[in-house]
Amino acid sequence: MAKVERFAFHVPSLEELAGVLQKGLKENFADAHVSVVDCPDLTQEPFNFPAKGICGKPRIADVGGVPYLIPVVQKEKVYDLNTVAKDIELPGAFILGAGAASSKILGVNAELIPIVQTKSEKKPAVNGSYIAQINPADKGCLLEKYSSKYTDCEFGLLANLYASEGQPGKVIEVKANGRTGELNFVSCLRQILEKHYGEKPVGMGGTFIIQKGKAKIHIMPPEFSACPLNTDEDVNNWLKFFEMKAPLICQPVIVSRDPGFDLRVEHTHCFSHHGEGGHYHQDTSPDSVQYLGYLLPAELLFRIDRPQETHLIGRD
Repeated sequence: MAKVERFAFHVPSLEELAGVLQKGLKENFADAHVSVVDCPDLTQEPFNFPAKGICGKPRIADVGGVPYLIPVVQKEKVYDLNTVAKDIELPGAFILGAGAASSKILGVNAELIPIVQTKSEKKPAVNGSYIAQINPADKGCLLEKYSSKYTDCEFGLLANLYASEGQPGKVIEVKANGRTGELNFVSCLRQILEKHYGEKPVGMGGTFIIQKGKAKIHIMPPEFSACPLNTDEDVNNWLKFFEMKAPLICQPVIVSRDPGFDLRVEHTHCFSHHGEGGHYHQDTSPDSVQYLGYLLPAELLFRIDRPQETHLIGRD
């Protein structure tokens, strides 16, 4: 059994959070508007998620970690999203986020974009996840629906997950256009929260769309590195970077500051309906970029199978 640690986040009201985020975003974007709205039906285009919303007992799970991938991979680290749902005391949870695919299942290393309605006593799991891997034919991006090839809900090494009951309800809508600052959209949101709430950690997750523009995205190579990756430079030389075009549908998991659980404080993966996806770094078209997001603060943090030996390499 993986060790599970639990922490209660500071949970501001949605109205307060909207005000804090709008004020902060205006320092990093030419135009920003944050409001409290009803969550759109996420079973519809462009999301096509297996649940209608991101509301109901919202929580964040940080599973495994980068130290299981680098400097040297620990392939035996395999997890299951249905088990995670039980570990976070929410069996049947709707889970979004960013993680690594199970190389045991795929036979190669790949990015996982988890979008899963986990199994409950009454219903089997519905896996709407995507996998982004390096296409062996042309070394480009190969984005596939997970369920087109596999029937499980496994992942490997690490994942940052936002979970809820998948219900409709009130959420924070974030619109930000024309990036004027250096920070990417997710880092900007996280640093606004950290600056405002300081010692009181706030967690947040959901989904956002890069509606216009392009973004820098990475995909891990199919082969794990034979040489130990000991620096961020080693990691970046190993990863494959691409410029991908909008629309990109992204799943961010954000924690304003680590309350001592060796967390990855931000991690975002994205998919599209035009065959591109992976790990989001930054938009590459600041003047024309448009973001539209639906987010909710999490009530609880669950840290699952925290690495005993750790480092801060490869966390961006």
